[in-house]
Amino acid sequence: MDKMRMKIGEILLRKGLITSDQLEEALMEQCHSTEMINQTFIKKGLITEEEVLKVLSEHLSIPYVNLKDIKISPEAVEKVPAKFSRYYKIMPIEYKNNKLTIATYDPFCSVDDLSLFLKCDIKPLLASEKEIMAAIRNFYGLGAETVEGIIDKVQKEEKNDNIQNLTDKIENIETSSENASVIKLVNQIILEAYQKRATDIHIEPYRERMGLRYRIDGILYDANVPTEMNTFFSAIISRVKIMAKLDIVERRFPQDGRAIVRIGKEKLDLRISVLPTRHGEGIVIRILPTNMLFDLAKLGLEKDDLVSLEKLISKTHGVIFVTGPTGSGKTTTLYACLNKIKNVTNKIITLENPVEYELEGISQIQISPEIGFTFAQGLKSALRHDPDIMMVGEVRDFETAELAIRIALTGHLLFSTIHTNDSAGGVNRLVNIGIEPFLVASSVEAFIAQRLLRVICPNCKKEDDTVNKVVKDKIIEEIKVFYNNKKEFAEVTGIKADAVRFYKGQGCEECNFTGYNDRIAIYEILVLSKEIKELILEKASSDRIRVKAIQQGMRTLRISGWKKVLEGVSAVDEVMRITQME
Repeated sequence: MDKMRMKIGEILLRKGLITSDQLEEALMEQCHSTEMINQTFIKKGLITEEEVLKVLSEHLSIPYVNLKDIKISPEAVEKVPAKFSRYYKIMPIEYKNNKLTIATYDPFCSVDDLSLFLKCDIKPLLASEKEIMAAIRNFYGLGAETVEGIIDKVQKEEKNDNIQNLTDKIENIETSSENASVIKLVNQIILEAYQKRATDIHIEPYRERMGLRYRIDGILYDANVPTEMNTFFSAIISRVKIMAKLDIVERRFPQDGRAIVRIGKEKLDLRISVLPTRHGEGIVIRILPTNMLFDLAKLGLEKDDLVSLEKLISKTHGVIFVTGPTGSGKTTTLYACLNKIKNVTNKIITLENPVEYELEGISQIQISPEIGFTFAQGLKSALRHDPDIMMVGEVRDFETAELAIRIALTGHLLFSTIHTNDSAGGVNRLVNIGIEPFLVASSVEAFIAQRLLRVICPNCKKEDDTVNKVVKDKIIEEIKVFYNNKKEFAEVTGIKADAVRFYKGQGCEECNFTGYNDRIAIYEILVLSKEIKELILEKASSDRIRVKAIQQGMRTLRISGWKKVLEGVSAVDEVMRITQME
């Protein structure tokens, strides 16, 4: 091993990629390590893996390939077991005439040992470790080696049992989910979701297979899993239930629970929901970081909207409603508002179902409708705790809405959410619930509509030349019409119409080949001015209220989205997907 380390080090030194001092320092660090010295250089940031592999490829006459550009043969994948592929970190590429071509990141891998085990000739190619591991997950499926290990173990212990007997055993024996391999399998599913930035894990039963999907940046994506994983579906469900302290015997009734896991230095709060379906129990796991930084300035607000919102939350009384569909980031916006205004001089109480994140210095209350502890009941009780500011998770009925408005009229600042398509629709929603228009006009300060827009991945961002002139002209026209043609396009956007450029993500490893990485909010803030309140008292339609608000300078969701497109933050298709034409 020492000779191997020195040899790699000398090659890199001769190529000028490292200095003699760096080589000597790395060799000293290697005294108590089994990894190759090039890995040490990569970890220290002195060189990249691609630079190392290209140099070694030239020196050792082993071709270097990019696995994304290589067509991988199914026959080659069948030749190498998943656990063997993952253990040695090799990816089979082609199998022909008893010769197997493999990709490895280790230029000194033992070809003879591999040839002996697989009983064929081996031709090695060099590829990055990251690409190899990604290819293993894509072609073998998530947790394939773990599934193989479980099957091998059971086959050794019960040679006469078939797969059907194995399935029955797992379904009927509670302790099967405590098997270390099943635990590892569930851990792999959660870890993969975390690494892919997923917010939800969907584990779904079908007639002859198990479905696994991750919600990433608001969109569900299939995760490739081996077909054999369906054999252990019941054990996986039982393991997740045990983590959430749920009843593993009960399979006919929905259950909800939570668990906290640690990945590295970060703790994750898992909200687990179990629902009985036609072919078994389905599970959705919501992943919430226990520590989040809620910064109002980083939500995506335009400068003038940020100033407007800061003025609103600095008021001493009134109601501020955030509107939008489920998953549009309403709770995050509310938490950012509370985090901005909290201090030792005021008492803040929240009523939530569930409490999604913990906020230091704020009293957070979990609502439990199943025992009669509703939002309305919670509001009545919380008032006795002398609050200055309150947050109600959602207003969905007359009693809660009326209480919230009465509390605002008695000198409290209250935040809440309501489900409507746009900000102006919030007025009609309250009136339809049964709130008198004069109460809405005298208590509500603003309705804030929002959506989450996917952000183009900065690593693979390129100009989008597929947007034709018709679409481009349509966007420019929408912006001009919005401002009633009173301002020049360049004055509004800071860009000349003939200089407009559009961008999109090509897809890369950093964004899981989606073209997007992260999300940003777009807003529509309807402040109840004197004129708007007069329209509410007249029981005007939401369309009339919306038109008046736009005339007074309200930026709509659609226009907010187009500004993000013109700034190169998001793509045309994304704005068209989540906003409606005005």
